Amino acid sequence: MRKMKCAVIGVGYLGRFHAQKYQMLEQAELVGVCDVNPEVSARVAQELNVTAFTDYKALFGQVDAVSIAATTHEHYAIAKSCLAQGIHVLIEKPITETVVQAQELIALASAHNAKLQVGHLERFNSARLALEEHLAKPLFIESHRLAPFNPRGTDVNVILDLMIHDIDIIQTIVKSPIKHIDAQGAPILSKSIDIANARITFENHCVANVTASRISFKTERKTRIFQENTYISIDYHDKQFAVFQKGEGEMFPGIPEITRHQSVFEKGDALLEEIKSFLYCIEHNTTPLVTGEEGCAALATAAQITALIDKNLITNYANR
Repeated sequence: MRKMKCAVIGVGYLGRFHAQKYQMLEQAELVGVCDVNPEVSARVAQELNVTAFTDYKALFGQVDAVSIAATTHEHYAIAKSCLAQGIHVLIEKPITETVVQAQELIALASAHNAKLQVGHLERFNSARLALEEHLAKPLFIESHRLAPFNPRGTDVNVILDLMIHDIDIIQTIVKSPIKHIDAQGAPILSKSIDIANARITFENHCVANVTASRISFKTERKTRIFQENTYISIDYHDKQFAVFQKGEGEMFPGIPEITRHQSVFEKGDALLEEIKSFLYCIEHNTTPLVTGEEGCAALATAAQITALIDKNLITNYANR
């Protein structure tokens, strides 16, 4: 089998890990790494014994597929150029800055028969994968994604940085159009929104209450799903999954017993699985697990939440 010739564009903190994973896989040949900062590019290239690039266009004609892990505002231009060359693209979340840009990339991928996968890494979390067989019809969902402040993520607000993971997962499991959103948030340590809460009501009457914060002293990534006779708890950080269901007996007169089934998973390597999945869909011409359309849908909701919070912030300041 011919190895897939691959490269990573943007090899800062996350991109460096992408490059390491490609080099671990037998089906991939890491041709090189690219970063606009020549020192960064050279350092990672030396670490992995590959060629360093500072202009991603120099990769054209040399690679079959790329990961794009540059800053969000660079996603659109880089992906557009790569897709126009027929290069398969795995692009970190959020897919682009705007929905219009995301839609253009989706159209380009289709026109040039190139795969476009979005890096919503939590989809490859072992605790998330365990959810599928237990899903019926979610009625209420609550998610909390909290993290300590890290300047590395502040090129976007907390909705695009953290909350978008839960937006993506919730939209894929509810499978219903959004009817209404209420949202509140505030900038605390940076100039953009650092803490946010959104209440999303879907047309099938499911409600999701989603909270994200990057000013916490602890790391928490939990989702709770309530459906008829069942409560599901997912801890993405500690890789724990529990299902609570109404049992046959009674724990008190007239009150049904609750059965509990809990699983704890190995830490695993979600990024490695994500890249393996990307290469598999190229080789076998299948649909990526996280499509451009799904990345665009998550971005659209995140943008709506951001706009609502910005509007509320302006109103609040005006009323002071």
